[in-house]
Amino acid sequence: MSDAAQPTAAEVRAAAEAVKTALDRHLAAVERRSGEDDPAVYEAFNQLAAAAEAYDELLYDRYDEVTPFEIPGAEDALPPYTGPEEPNALSVLIRRDYSVVEPQRLLAQAQRVEAADEDATDTEVSGTVHGALGILFGEFEPDEIASRHKEFGLEEGDSTLWVTAAEDAAEPGEWLEAPFDGVDPQAVVCRFDVSAVFDDELDGDDLEDEIEPELDEDEDLEPLDADR
Repeated sequence: MSDAAQPTAAEVRAAAEAVKTALDRHLAAVERRSGEDDPAVYEAFNQLAAAAEAYDELLYDRYDEVTPFEIPGAEDALPPYTGPEEPNALSVLIRRDYSVVEPQRLLAQAQRVEAADEDATDTEVSGTVHGALGILFGEFEPDEIASRHKEFGLEEGDSTLWVTAAEDAAEPGEWLEAPFDGVDPQAVVCRFDVSAVFDDELDGDDLEDEIEPELDEDEDLEPLDADR
């Protein structure tokens, strides 16, 4: 960064003062909290996180230095739960990301499914990656795809699972056109995230425990039971 673009010492000092003020506000909100999910504490937490992040960036830009602490941003935390205490319905929202790392393996598995389907048309759709994905995800449940992703030439990426609560179940067909729109974060009962970024925090011993044994090539490519 050029000297002209660097923040001034006064700007860094002002950001530090903002952090001190945000710390005082957060402590005061905690001391006055009215319950476990007090919105005032949540708001003070977000203000503290924003102030700390701004100070950290200015400190680095000006002095090439960082703070010795890390506060998660507001986008990393769920807001306080305000849904029904005794929900009559729930929704489970799941996203799993994959990379297609072995297209030929993916195509081969899809062709096996297609060949075993007596009702398949003469037009083969398993010859393309998107066609093969349609066949495999149409044949196997998402959980089975997740547990056998290597067999399909896929590599796991990030995944997340949200459980949301509601007073009443949605009407049939109500949300099918936009299934993930309108999710209320304050109705999330629990959330589970899996990401490769978490692996960076593991030490060597932990990494050894996380490594999965590789399958032999012949074992990995056993014919799939497509007659289900």
